[in-house]
Amino acid sequence: MQDEMVTTAMGGVLPEQPDPVVFRRVLDVACGPGDWLIATAQAYPAIARLVGIDISRQMVAHARERAEAEHLSERVECHVMDALLLLEFPSATFDLVNLRFGVSFLRTWDWPKLLSEMLRVTRPGGVIRLTEGEVGSQSSSPAATTLYKRGVHALYRAGHLFTEEPDGLLEQLPYLLLRYGCECVQTHASTLAYRVGTAEWQAYVQDARSVLRQARPFVQKWGNAGDDYEALYQQALSEMQQPDFHATWKLLTVWGNKS
Repeated sequence: MQDEMVTTAMGGVLPEQPDPVVFRRVLDVACGPGDWLIATAQAYPAIARLVGIDISRQMVAHARERAEAEHLSERVECHVMDALLLLEFPSATFDLVNLRFGVSFLRTWDWPKLLSEMLRVTRPGGVIRLTEGEVGSQSSSPAATTLYKRGVHALYRAGHLFTEEPDGLLEQLPYLLLRYGCECVQTHASTLAYRVGTAEWQAYVQDARSVLRQARPFVQKWGNAGDDYEALYQQALSEMQQPDFHATWKLLTVWGNKS
């Protein structure tokens, strides 16, 4: 649900790329249930091979089922693979290597190895592409704001953010690409807006309901959930239904070429 919401709001799967048809072989790291892969295959029939990897067998099985249901299994393939180990592909295999929302599993010290592997499997001149969002959204809900702040604190303590700020990963992305071997690094920022009564707001509320609920064990593990988490959660859901509720969520896509 979140993946579809983000892709739609950003204007497509590769809105910042001037000529996506030049990509013949594409790899999506941590592909999840395959939404971005499927959407990319549908949007660009000229892409001959689209490969997704994920550590979750359930996610990969679901992605394969979706590709078959959409009659795309000849072009779309998914494999169970741990991106924190090795990308099990020959060097210079792909024209584009994509990663969205790596903050969920990457810690600050994991980036050098993963980017090195992403570069290794990319052909010379090919593109490395990263998309991340702020941790949480900026909204008129005081309860949601409090919960997202606790989430930022937990992610920082767990090593997923470089600084204890909602953009504690975003601001580092261009430097990471430059430092570990990309050239011609560019950025594209998006701000997604949500207002009551719109389809975007409905998707936002559904996503927030799920994210804030599922984040609780993680936030609690890192000592920042608080005894009032459930009360704040229910208050946040109520505040999101108020007529004057509004929210924004900032995303950043960064890409560069392998030299």
